[in-house]
Amino acid sequence: MSQSAVLHIKGRVLVGPDDVRDELWAVDGRVTFERPPAALGATVLEGWVLPGLVDAHCHVGLDAHGAVDEPTTEKQALTDRDAGTLLIRDAGSAADTRWVDDREDLPKIIRAGRHLARTRRYIRNYAHEIEPGDLPAYVRREARRGDGWVKLVGDWIDREHGDLTACWPRGALEAAIAAAHEEGARVTAHCFAEESLRDLVEAGIDCVEHATGLTEDTIPLFAERGVAIVPTLVNIATFPQLAAGGEGKFPRWSAHMRALHARRYETVRAAYDAGIPVFVGTDAGGSLPHGLVAEEVAELVRAGLPPLEALSATTWRARTWLGRPGLEEGAPADLVVYEADPRADVRVLAAPRHVVLRGRVVQ
Repeated sequence: MSQSAVLHIKGRVLVGPDDVRDELWAVDGRVTFERPPAALGATVLEGWVLPGLVDAHCHVGLDAHGAVDEPTTEKQALTDRDAGTLLIRDAGSAADTRWVDDREDLPKIIRAGRHLARTRRYIRNYAHEIEPGDLPAYVRREARRGDGWVKLVGDWIDREHGDLTACWPRGALEAAIAAAHEEGARVTAHCFAEESLRDLVEAGIDCVEHATGLTEDTIPLFAERGVAIVPTLVNIATFPQLAAGGEGKFPRWSAHMRALHARRYETVRAAYDAGIPVFVGTDAGGSLPHGLVAEEVAELVRAGLPPLEALSATTWRARTWLGRPGLEEGAPADLVVYEADPRADVRVLAAPRHVVLRGRVVQ
């Protein structure tokens, strides 16, 4: 990792979608737009500059079987970093990743604690598996362990019904979300299907992951309450494969998953058109590899989001939503440099020229 104390970043610095500067400086790891005294010896980088990308649904420290060891966690975080992702909202992990905070070469992680799921209603080794009466107490505990978020599993396959069903009664959700808010945390939930969405929103939830079950009945409710969604379209792309694997045992579930997949782009576009905040998340770390943020941005564009909005969903607007600065005076110098204008073609995000983390060139 480069040890230069001063960087001079030149070209087109996209401080905001309509705020373009000619240059910025990174001095002792911080952004400044003032020419520093040590400018003469600065390392110079040139290109189109964005604040470090955000993956708002990314499981560092987790794989398909549960928590992973520190070397594997490190590899996951480095893969995200080298793809330009410098801020991660870890939407649930069974691993303790606090040690990552001490690493100056790894992305910042905003943690949601461990998933909270109904007993035997989620992926093995992922969640605290509990019953509704215990949910508020567990929410408080995970809120105190996390970084301002708590993650619920809102629905999952119910083997008795052979399909996706809601995991929590309305009263438990209301008590749990109220408890999280009292602890100063926001709440998000994994939801594939339609059934759980109204109860979650009316109970006060702040965000929903995947949200493939949105319909013309619930989209206005989300918009009215300002509930954000993180569609994770690169994950939804796996639904046909999942459906094929469960066809013999759970045909209703398989058909449901295929239907959710078939209308995924229509659902996301309808949500965006209604004014629902949409953010970029890849769901990396379960069955998916890390480093997919550029693919997810491209998927949002395929769904019908304007390219600038899809770009903002992983940069300026995403950082504001998560309460983290972008390219501001005095902010950490976390940025990515590209060969061409990503506003014109979001596919540019797949090939960073330079990645700068805390003022140091790491890629």
